[in-house]
Amino acid sequence: MSKSIKHIFKETGSYKVNGSLWIDFGENHFFGPGRAELLERIDQTGSINQAAKQMSMSYKKAWEMITMLNTQARRPLVILHVGGERGGGSKITNEAKELIAFHRLLRERFTAFLEKETRNLEEL
Repeated sequence: MSKSIKHIFKETGSYKVNGSLWIDFGENHFFGPGRAELLERIDQTGSINQAAKQMSMSYKKAWEMITMLNTQARRPLVILHVGGERGGGSKITNEAKELIAFHRLLRERFTAFLEKETRNLEEL
């Protein structure tokens, strides 16, 4: 097998190595960029509804993501406060903050890997 695949490309410099990063649980995606963003926005707004709107996501989709995260985690990642004088709200737990931080570091390493492999691709 050849070390170079440059001869296969129609043009040079327009190709890059790309990928998506997920933490899977069994056969299902557990945590990835969309869920990290949803948790971050819930932390900022205190509201699932507002977080979903900011992401142009339906409330139902956001609710399903949170339910899945809370079900698959050892402890809930999002705490829901229903009703009351202030109309309820949501808060992410310390475990959710740890998961977001871990995913951010993992994403930085993954991005560095993709960039390195793109440089290798260009050098072939």
